[in-house]
Amino acid sequence: MAIIPFPNRRQVLALAAAALLPPVAASAAPLRVAAIDWGMLETLLALGIEPVAATELIQFRKIAVEPTVPRSVADLGLRGTPNYELLRIVAPDLIVISNFYEYQRPMLERIAPVLAQAVYAPGVPPYPLAEAAALTLGEELGRQAEAKRYVDETAVEITRLRAALPVGSGRPVFVISLGDSRHFRAFGRDSMFGDVLQRLGMKNAWTDETDYSAAAPVGLEALARVPDASILVVSPLPADVGRSLPANALWNALPAVRGARVAVLEPINHFGGLPSARRFARLATAALAGQAHG
Repeated sequence: MAIIPFPNRRQVLALAAAALLPPVAASAAPLRVAAIDWGMLETLLALGIEPVAATELIQFRKIAVEPTVPRSVADLGLRGTPNYELLRIVAPDLIVISNFYEYQRPMLERIAPVLAQAVYAPGVPPYPLAEAAALTLGEELGRQAEAKRYVDETAVEITRLRAALPVGSGRPVFVISLGDSRHFRAFGRDSMFGDVLQRLGMKNAWTDETDYSAAAPVGLEALARVPDASILVVSPLPADVGRSLPANALWNALPAVRGARVAVLEPINHFGGLPSARRFARLATAALAGQAHG
């Protein structure tokens, strides 16, 4: 039988002193987060949080474009019907959604706790809600400083871009996406594009009511209601529209087209958060500044 030596006086004092010290807190591992909503996904990435899984990543990389999604993020498939089995295998600690996906909550809560953030509501400008969503995610995930910094930097960036617009570039602006060669969606004041447009000091030429950010479908002739307006077309364009638009008589008859006041923007997430707001502000400012100089 092994003999356990009795501790000497020095060892006893050392043990007693150690007992008086405060316990060392174990550093908590970061939460494993899955994102169903694209706006929440881009906000997580902007805060430096890499989710373990998200939805429709091939499309996100084409349409939202930024922030960049690491290849290690698992693709859960469609936002409307995510792969719940894969989500169970990934085993997140938290699932983030927007109000658009509340109907999925019962299924999702069988896998992990759900955090929902509302950014888009009929008639409500979304930018302040996107700020609140970023701050809430930062609070929940231990990134409070990063969230506050991103919110502040976004506001500063939009203010800087507004100041950079040339004098005389203040004509009204339609922000649209084209569905086919005769119809478009018009983004109103309760869209992120419309909200940011106002923050850039521009007037939204579309003043009619919208349903969750946009009015659709609307005939192209409606773009002639404000003859002095510019038009910003948010990509992507349907393939057939891109081919047929240059020869479209109705399109070519629009005052903005005749006056060379149309710009096609690179793709932007229509229902994004602050990263989409920054992307739209940057692309729209560049396009409108180019029209003013032209």
